[in-house]
Amino acid sequence: MNVNTMAPVRSPCTGVCALDEQDVCIACRRTATEIGEWGVLDNEQRLAVYDRIAERLRAEKLAREQAQSDAE
Repeated sequence: MNVNTMAPVRSPCTGVCALDEQDVCIACRRTATEIGEWGVLDNEQRLAVYDRIAERLRAEKLAREQAQSDAE
């Protein structure tokens, strides 16, 4: 099945919409650009955004773990 013929991929927005110093939303973890472009993205592009969100979350977790390890 073609992902672009499926129902639209839902936005990860949680309604908080607050950007950090890197212009990434502290709630949904999308960049300001990804938020602004969401409405014109096709499903394949939206799924790619979800992949980038997952990468950001993994990187943030690793950074926290490293910082905690360095503090010990």
